[in-house]
Amino acid sequence: MRDRRPLLPALGLVLLAGRAHGRAVLDGVHLDLDDAEGFAAVCRQGSELGFDGKTLIHPTQIDPANAAFSPTAEETVQARRIIAAYAEAAGAGKGAVRIDGRLVEALHVEAAHRTVALAEAIAARAADSLGRVSPHPNPPRLRGRERAGA
Repeated sequence: MRDRRPLLPALGLVLLAGRAHGRAVLDGVHLDLDDAEGFAAVCRQGSELGFDGKTLIHPTQIDPANAAFSPTAEETVQARRIIAAYAEAAGAGKGAVRIDGRLVEALHVEAAHRTVALAEAIAARAADSLGRVSPHPNPPRLRGRERAGA
């Protein structure tokens, strides 16, 4: 895997621009098809940076990309906890809540909503593909910056 540290400021600017305009932001291609370990590493890095997915150029890249960019069951459960706790706090007139010792505010709730929406879209697409030869080509579009990473 090529060291992407020099690109981090530019990648951050791409993410900020996309989020400012409510767009999904995809990390760029990985051209070395023989470097499965490097591909998995850049997928994990892209996900940690906040990218929504990765542009792919070969079928062997699908499963590792899906693994890196799909929310885990634990992340989805945590996102639902964040949404519920914040709703309760907002109902009491509070603008933030503490969950497991961490401060949670509106931006974290947006990220939690994104995580839940992504998990639900993946589940719906999987269920849809069980009933048809070809899954629906247009999954629900997700908006804004809502990835749970807080």
